[in-house]
Amino acid sequence: MTVYIARIAAFLISNSGPFSSFPSDYIYLYFPKKREEMNDIDIAQKAELKHIDTIAEQLGVSRDQLEHYGKFKAKLPLDLIDENQVAKSNLILVTAISPTPAGEGKTTVSIGLTQGMNKIGEKCTVVLREPSLGPVFGVKGGAAGGGYSQVLPMEDINLHFTGDFSAIEKANNLLAALIDNNIQSRKRSLGIDPRTVVWKRVMDMNDRSLRKMIVGLGGRGQGIPREAGFDITAASEIMAILCLSKNLTDLKRRIGNIFVGYTFENKPVFARDLNAHGAMTVLLKDAIKPNLVQTLEGTPAIIHGGPFANIAQGTNTIVATKMGMSLSPYVVTEAGFGADLGAEKFLDIKCPEAGIAPKAVVIVATLKAIKYHGGVSLDMVNQPNMEGLQKGIVNLEKHIENVQKFNLPAVVAINQFSNDPPAEIEFIKAHCEKLGVAVAPADIWAKGGDGGTDLAKAVVMAVESGQADFKPIYERSEPVKDKIARIAQEIYGADGVDYSAEAMRTLKTIEDLGFSHFPICMAKTQSSFTDDPKVLGRPTGFKIRIREIEIAAGAEFIIPIAGAMMRMPGLPATPAAEAVDIDENGQISGLF
Repeated sequence: MTVYIARIAAFLISNSGPFSSFPSDYIYLYFPKKREEMNDIDIAQKAELKHIDTIAEQLGVSRDQLEHYGKFKAKLPLDLIDENQVAKSNLILVTAISPTPAGEGKTTVSIGLTQGMNKIGEKCTVVLREPSLGPVFGVKGGAAGGGYSQVLPMEDINLHFTGDFSAIEKANNLLAALIDNNIQSRKRSLGIDPRTVVWKRVMDMNDRSLRKMIVGLGGRGQGIPREAGFDITAASEIMAILCLSKNLTDLKRRIGNIFVGYTFENKPVFARDLNAHGAMTVLLKDAIKPNLVQTLEGTPAIIHGGPFANIAQGTNTIVATKMGMSLSPYVVTEAGFGADLGAEKFLDIKCPEAGIAPKAVVIVATLKAIKYHGGVSLDMVNQPNMEGLQKGIVNLEKHIENVQKFNLPAVVAINQFSNDPPAEIEFIKAHCEKLGVAVAPADIWAKGGDGGTDLAKAVVMAVESGQADFKPIYERSEPVKDKIARIAQEIYGADGVDYSAEAMRTLKTIEDLGFSHFPICMAKTQSSFTDDPKVLGRPTGFKIRIREIEIAAGAEFIIPIAGAMMRMPGLPATPAAEAVDIDENGQISGLF
């Protein structure tokens, strides 16, 4: 009876006449949950997934070429990458304005845009990062998109997936064990000075208690006591290396180049000196292969790698992006946090390394985030506030300018919510049009691909305009301080850069080690253009202070750390993990 009533209502709504204004929400009046009351996991669990072989067929990949992980997940072999096809494919980068604490929905927009592209007849694949268990069980909950723009199977993707994070963790910690074993050893010691070891252990969980610790206590047989600690797996250099490696050989080479510390004679020690790189690469032999899954509407999705964008490069693997570009004429990919972080690193680190460039950049904005940058308190951003919107629009303007500095066309996506005032949407549209920038609302949480068709059309127009003439913001041959200054001044809007004495000493070490040609991977708060998360909007008259600098010799980039950055986050007072549960039938709840 309920289905019958729903069908009648749907028929009346879909036809013109006196019933055309009939509220669409009434379709769901007799169901246990109305559509707008369903959360992400409700929607995901009601979806009928296609077998992964069917998804692969859309990409021209046969069943025999897949490495199956059950019915709905598979690994793609690297020999499917075709550089000729990569050169022909149209890459679209999705970034955002400076986010609010809850995030602005880049992943959801990326998925909804991909579904929208397919709706308008453009064959498109989305390529994303893998979620980290830290945020999943910490603040944000699930991280596989949302509503009717999700990647599936949602529970698997958010949890252990195909084991890539576990492999990265094991490879990282193998090196840590080999370092401490060599320090302990008398017969084969390299003479490593324990005080200089920079390599930490990692774990894919938020646990502040592990940030700093002493290892090797308990007597002579338990090792040499030294200061150590844990980072979160997403911040591991192994994660960064995996995401930048072109193949297994390149992965092994980069792992061998990991800088460990110094000997007592002040000679640098690398992972290859410990004969660690072979075994570490063995642990990553499957993790280097991209993962194929699907969106809620059955379009292909490749998910691989998961570095954070505030403390690492914030983009998926080179091999995953090139895999998508090999198999699809359009590829949508995302970079973490705002355009000042993930997008800058995507364009200045990943693109030159991979030999690729996007044809257009989508900047995700929400009304609430713009108001937040206009001084509206976080608990009031969902309320109408045109004044706050007018003040906060400067943050969006700066991100648009940043994209244009790379000679790339920008398209603003207004990630729409049901309670967004139409007048505020129109204000953003009119402002973007005044700036000469394409803009489209995207109602993709509630409508999936249907809500992303306008955005898809705007993106195709930007790609076909031929405006893209990509150029990085700096040349890698420039001195390290010049590269840092260029990012700070051009992308953040700072007046300059100040360095601590420790950072200045590391700059000398970088020069002595011959690493000055490495690109820059800034570690900075995602909440502000400055290194202070409380400074919102578009600040001026500030300097970026570099507290310390780390060397990622395997990833082949330099990490200046601005402000108080934590590479091992802590849990909030009420962790998202408290809402996660499972029943006697194995049905998971709370991942949203």
